[in-house]
Amino acid sequence: MPSGIGPVANPQPDSRARPVSEPGALASSRLIKRHSLGTRLWHWINFLCLIVLLMSGLQIFNAHPALYWGEQSRFSDPFIAIHAQTGNDGEQRGVVRVAGYTIDTTGVLGLSDDNGQLRQRAFPRWATLPGDKWLTMGRNWHFLAGWIFAPSVVAYLLYTVISRHRRGAIFPTRSQLSAIPRTIVDHARFRFHHEAEYNGIQKLTYVLVLFVLLPLMILTGLTMSPTINAAWPLLTELFGGRQSARTLHFICAFSLVGFFFVHIALVLVSGVFNNLRSMVTGRYRITARPAGRVNREESHE
Repeated sequence: MPSGIGPVANPQPDSRARPVSEPGALASSRLIKRHSLGTRLWHWINFLCLIVLLMSGLQIFNAHPALYWGEQSRFSDPFIAIHAQTGNDGEQRGVVRVAGYTIDTTGVLGLSDDNGQLRQRAFPRWATLPGDKWLTMGRNWHFLAGWIFAPSVVAYLLYTVISRHRRGAIFPTRSQLSAIPRTIVDHARFRFHHEAEYNGIQKLTYVLVLFVLLPLMILTGLTMSPTINAAWPLLTELFGGRQSARTLHFICAFSLVGFFFVHIALVLVSGVFNNLRSMVTGRYRITARPAGRVNREESHE
């Protein structure tokens, strides 16, 4: 999903750009203004916040590396647990337990290198902020980034709902939805169409991330706070208890990590310079076709 999360600005051609002919194609290329300054700042600030939130969140998780469903912690029957255990050979091994299944993750999760020695810790030193086992500082980093990230997301979502232009930039049209099967085939063939608007797959993904994953992360994070739990007990009941909220928070976080890797992969294969330029300068090069001449293979766009 190239070019980051955010609305597409009113596509305006760059007066300094010259159309560039593409050999054998009925098209030329031109630069448009795809992302506004506000969108670009929002994108990069939240990118940094999410990195800090993830790494500090892993530090907090390491203090009790197990997840449960419900209100109480059932230490004997966690849904997910990451720890070290002694094998039949007497050696310690890192393991991940998920719903009763055990996976050996020695050297990565449960038992990993810490300053040249294998030590028991759920997530390795390099993945946590801070690297040392320092729960208080991890919480401080987490809350600092959270108080920047949460108001930013809420303001952005409200403006998206209110603004007709933003809604059009984020929510897919019927024609874009109907074109999704063809878009999937094109992506599988590494054929990417550089258009002014996002395609249906991109828009559906952004709707899922912006209106489901991010709000769910914020709400489940608030549910784990004793103060919020006392002030708004219905929020805790909504998620089935504080432990369920913690588990959902963890799942949402790694769903965003999955989105991030797919997002970066598509940025790289669909034109890294063009995509990065759009999120740094706002300018994006699209394929412009002469009026009345449409490539049959791309008519779904």
